[in-house]
Amino acid sequence: MPIVAQSTETTDWVSRFADEVIEESERRAGDKAASPATAPVVVVASGLSPSGPIHLGNLREVMTPHLVADEIRRRGYQVRHLISWDDYDRYRKVPAGVPGVDDTWAEHIGKPLTSVPAPKGSAHPNWAEHFKSAMIESLAELGVEFDGISQTRQYTTGVYREQILHAMRHRGDIDAILDQYRTKKAPPKQKQQKPLDEAELEAAEGSGAAAEDDGSFGTAGYFPYKPYCGNCEKDVTTVTAYDDDSTELTYVCDSCGFSETVRLNEFNRGKLVWKVDWPMRWAYEGVVFEPSGVDHSSPGSSFQVGGQIVGIFGGKQPIGPMYAFVGISGMAKMSSSKGGVPTPADALQIMEPQLLRWLYARRRPNQSFKIAFDQEIQRLYDEWDKLDGKVADGSALPADVAAHSRAVRTAGGELPRTPRPLPYRTLASVADITAGHQDQALRILSELDPENPIGSLDEARPRYDKAEAWINTHVPADQRTIVRDEPDAELLKSLDEASQNSLRLLLDGLADHWSLDGLTHLVYGVPKVQAGFPADATPKELPPEIKTAQRTFFALLYHLLVGRDTGPRLPTLLLAVGQERVRALLGE
Repeated sequence: MPIVAQSTETTDWVSRFADEVIEESERRAGDKAASPATAPVVVVASGLSPSGPIHLGNLREVMTPHLVADEIRRRGYQVRHLISWDDYDRYRKVPAGVPGVDDTWAEHIGKPLTSVPAPKGSAHPNWAEHFKSAMIESLAELGVEFDGISQTRQYTTGVYREQILHAMRHRGDIDAILDQYRTKKAPPKQKQQKPLDEAELEAAEGSGAAAEDDGSFGTAGYFPYKPYCGNCEKDVTTVTAYDDDSTELTYVCDSCGFSETVRLNEFNRGKLVWKVDWPMRWAYEGVVFEPSGVDHSSPGSSFQVGGQIVGIFGGKQPIGPMYAFVGISGMAKMSSSKGGVPTPADALQIMEPQLLRWLYARRRPNQSFKIAFDQEIQRLYDEWDKLDGKVADGSALPADVAAHSRAVRTAGGELPRTPRPLPYRTLASVADITAGHQDQALRILSELDPENPIGSLDEARPRYDKAEAWINTHVPADQRTIVRDEPDAELLKSLDEASQNSLRLLLDGLADHWSLDGLTHLVYGVPKVQAGFPADATPKELPPEIKTAQRTFFALLYHLLVGRDTGPRLPTLLLAVGQERVRALLGE
């Protein structure tokens, strides 16, 4: 059937992937649907490992399919966005910098994540649930609709039993596929097994996967399945025997020496190795679209190898765009195995969901970008507000309109937004100057626009709260603004006639210009008037030295008001200090 026509608002990367996904989904179904309402449910997928804080790089694994799924929903199709929680993966290392965690957690390395205790003080039953819960809360705030699947539950309740037995029956075929990509050949009777996630990490980092990285080689040959030890719960095990007819499997634990024989057709304490597990899920769930990071997209990596292994399970490889890394204000590539990396919850503490959604929506998946936790966040908000205005007046480009639309709403409706979205940098300055005094903050904000005053801080929320959180958590104490208690008498006494005249011009105009726009006009206009130009002269009408004179004047005001060369924007600072105190500090 033909793809549903799109509006000019959706001519972006998201809509192009939506086209491909709808077409592929219908092709797989034999193109039997007559309308979106009767078309097959489109399945897109993400995978997240709660091995530690789930960071903003991991969020791209979710946001890419979410945005595509949401576009498909907007066109009237049924979509299922799966998030596979890889909580049955092994606990690989103790992340640094996680509160409530010490070196004693090292004794749990090798166990499933759901068998590792949560950090001290956590209300959650285990390690995996502790880190999953924070991500789930963030996704709800971001408007991400998904179906979560616990891989612990899938494996331990026998959901994948037939898939495991199928993989064991076809282990020779799987081994032959994997062998095409191995850079080192493993002897057929080698008894050695690297823990799965460490092996996958090596492969991801481009070191080349050895044979033992893809499954267990014991005296009985290759196996794509890893039991967790029945004694110590760790995955450092080697399969020593397996019978296809009876499904009897014998393994030995290389950590504690425990050995047992089990029947795999009733045994639920183990999992397929990653390079087999992932394509098995594609087939089992019918996944049509799932992105992967650059570490999974290189030759011989999981996604490439999975494209061949999925056929063994009767499935097809999904459309799988590679997504690039997400940086944090100049930080290197993020890794969830290290502590201190910012999470979605950290970002949502200082920015509204719309802005965070926009950062992921406006860049193609293969384009890297950075999320600002420093002063750059103010510029990003300026850019966002400018786009908001262009969308409102119809002057935005179609792709920008699409990114904006995906940021502010989903197929289910608009995300909650700030009723009066005042400039973020203004709110940050007010929060900085008032140091938590909400009555003072309201006074200042109500004077920004006297003709349309804000009546309650709630009108500026949640943006005001985000800006205040940024000031309190990301601006160093030595950069916070502290208004002088007393005039700088020595500096005032030392001023030359020109500087004294500039202060007089400012003070004379305060009463008539007491608003954000008025004070902006006034402080920029004083140096112009002193040089003999109209206060409203444009930069093109002025000589270059006027800019120098403005910088000198601004520095003088900052010194007299806060004792530093720089500070918050002067119009906001003047409003915050108040007319009476400004006059006193400027020597009137």
